[in-house]
Amino acid sequence: QVQLVESGGGLVQAGGSLRLSCAASGRSFSNRAVGWFRQAPGKEREFVAGINWNGGDTEYTDSVKGRFTISRDNAKNTYYLQMNSLKPEDTAVYYCAADLGIFPSVRRAESNYNYWGQGTQVTVSS
Repeated sequence: QVQLVESGGGLVQAGGSLRLSCAASGRSFSNRAVGWFRQAPGKEREFVAGINWNGGDTEYTDSVKGRFTISRDNAKNTYYLQMNSLKPEDTAVYYCAADLGIFPSVRRAESNYNYWGQGTQVTVSS
């Protein structure tokens, strides 16, 4: 069974940091891009960051640029999202997802991803 399992969420004060992890099991995604998405209460799920198969291409939504860093360790089938200088507006459930195809660059559209984790809650207090 293919699974993506997120961890590392929690409650943090504004200005703090969290590191999310996404562990894949059941198959390797070493040749696939991986993305992090988030969904805040009452809002649609949105793209946060993505990384291509070898880390050569990374993409971020404008609101997290300079604060979040995405990375991957293909040997461990694990993907990370380092979140610094957190703001209350970063509060959301964060999901990792794997691209359904093999492409050289990151794709932002949710429809391009067919494997999803269950999500991890991140809450930033003011």
